[in-house]
Amino acid sequence: MDSDPLGRAILDYERGGLRGDCLYRDGAETWDGHVYENYFRPREEWSDSWKNLLDSLPCPVVDIGCGSGQHAEFLQERGEVVAIDVSPTAVEATRERGVEDARVMDMFELTFPPNRFRSVLLNGTQLGLTGSLAGARQLLSDIARITEEDGVAVVDNYDPTNCGPDDVFGYRPDPRRGIAHRTFHFEYERDGEREVGRSLHFVLFSPDRLRDVTVGTPWRVAEVRPGDGYYKAVLRKDDGKNGRKRDQ
Repeated sequence: MDSDPLGRAILDYERGGLRGDCLYRDGAETWDGHVYENYFRPREEWSDSWKNLLDSLPCPVVDIGCGSGQHAEFLQERGEVVAIDVSPTAVEATRERGVEDARVMDMFELTFPPNRFRSVLLNGTQLGLTGSLAGARQLLSDIARITEEDGVAVVDNYDPTNCGPDDVFGYRPDPRRGIAHRTFHFEYERDGEREVGRSLHFVLFSPDRLRDVTVGTPWRVAEVRPGDGYYKAVLRKDDGKNGRKRDQ
């Protein structure tokens, strides 16, 4: 099996707890992997805004990059959800959590038929893993294919106009307005052995640049929910009637 430190840490935590330190690493610098905070925080600690946003997603939903399956578990209480992740061990943890349909699948090789879902959850800055604005536009086109005409998608990212190297681990500037980058890899010190993951490159872009990214796709930015240097955005499709867009 390929090196999968984060997925293995998630599975260990699901089965009782980490067996060592899970870290982000960028050169000589390290930062805690926040496995509990990012993947196992109980829903009682989720914000009402986040729970309401999840509640608003029409089923069936595909959760892309499902991690531990915490959001997929929440969503399947309301209807059909399919959870996918490129990490086999994360998918195993998702299944053990109780998610009924969890699959190993690369978000860059989606094999679902057209119009399969009504909504998409793309949480955890997954859209940034495309590495470029053109790559993000291509992924949005791909998820448009697998969603219905009135589909909805939730995406998130860091906003370079409101954050910097002191706020985001692995931050890299970019001379273009509203764009930056992030680079790091995961390491998991497990039972005295260190597992090292591949280097990850994220493109960070502001809500305005996200609007640029949606040009040429069926999506439009219907809502932006800003945070502290971070935001979630709700994307909706045009309804195709007389060139008009659906009401927000």
